[in-house]
Amino acid sequence: MPVEYWLIFILIVMIIASIAALEMKDILSSIVAIGVVGLGVSLSFLFLQAPDLAIVQFLFEIFALIILVKAFLGKDYHIEEPSRINKILAGVTVITLAAIFIFSVSVFELLPPFGEPLMTTSQYYLENGAKDTGAANLVSSIILDYRAYDTLGEITVLFTAILGAFTILRIKSKSKKDKTELSHAAK
Repeated sequence: MPVEYWLIFILIVMIIASIAALEMKDILSSIVAIGVVGLGVSLSFLFLQAPDLAIVQFLFEIFALIILVKAFLGKDYHIEEPSRINKILAGVTVITLAAIFIFSVSVFELLPPFGEPLMTTSQYYLENGAKDTGAANLVSSIILDYRAYDTLGEITVLFTAILGAFTILRIKSKSKKDKTELSHAAK
């Protein structure tokens, strides 16, 4: 089965999950549906042969879900009250997502056939990588010389996501510790 069909399938699943996230009344369920969208982006990167982006997207999605779930866990406002403006926003969002899907299908048709990538940039790397960088390992020279800023950006995203998740988890455990100390002091 061609990769384009898998990408279209993943896009359809992502659009359905986006619509489900809009229509769900429970905010935690909506967070999970948005997580499905992020997982779809990660799978798309894998199918497009960009495993480094897929890993970053997957890890960032996991940390974002942890932060959102911890933020809403134990809150009293899990259920959203229906209103007229929500229905209008849902309609506009569905129309926008349908337009994105229609335009995305035409973009998928412009991709080169799977297994026959355009070799302009990669051909330059293969021919000049060792000479330009002096590195013995061509993959390392591409990641650390040609794509250094991209790698730095990926590392920054991962570090920020990990730091945010640990901050949320630490605040939650600190508040539990403070409550137990107050209850022991009151006795």
